[in-house]
Amino acid sequence: MIVVDTGVVFGAADRDDPDHAGCAAVLTEHAGELVIPTPVIVETSWLVADRLGAAAEVGFLQSVNSGELRRVDLDATDWDRVVELVERYADLNLGLVDASVVTVAERLRIVTLATLNHRDFTVVRPGHCDSFELIP
Repeated sequence: MIVVDTGVVFGAADRDDPDHAGCAAVLTEHAGELVIPTPVIVETSWLVADRLGAAAEVGFLQSVNSGELRRVDLDATDWDRVVELVERYADLNLGLVDASVVTVAERLRIVTLATLNHRDFTVVRPGHCDSFELIP
């Protein structure tokens, strides 16, 4: 399993994005094993709608609705961990979305993140492994 962050989904959707090929390859090569936290869905949906339009947003939402990207909601314990991470990594401005990626990865014991945000995810120390494997 792989937890997917906003940048990779947006990069795959935007053919003009400099990381498009790598992002699209991740989504294609790992179909069926992609997990997306709900806060990532919200951020991605807004970004896609704002920059690529309503039709692109519909396409993204259909990929979530069809199960192509497996949605994972945050539970009460996850919210506690999100708050802890945002506080601990305040100097990074980690924020809700990135903290949710870490939290879902920890809960599901996933080591691989599909992200373009190497700055934050190489600094954050997950509770279930020494560090994350970042792709692409």
